[in-house]
Amino acid sequence: MLTSIISTTSAVSSAASSAASSAAISMTTSLGLPEYGVLAVIALIFLLSAKEILSASKYWKKSVCASLNIGIFPLLVAFAGIVIFKVAEII
Repeated sequence: MLTSIISTTSAVSSAASSAASSAAISMTTSLGLPEYGVLAVIALIFLLSAKEILSASKYWKKSVCASLNIGIFPLLVAFAGIVIFKVAEII
């Protein structure tokens, strides 16, 4: 009787630790790009298009150029990171 209680307790304990370790494994994330990289590329295309269109209009000023560049430069860095990561992933 005592032996069956000990074996049942150890079986429950091992099942609980197995469940905890599988839950911990499923909570980890792999190294990679976020899913929102597409949104960054779309925003970059939009800002570059706006800069090109506004540069030909009468509303073009240095302040407009500076404002657009504030958004464009970080997105260019993110785009370069996306391209480098994708190329490294293929190789």
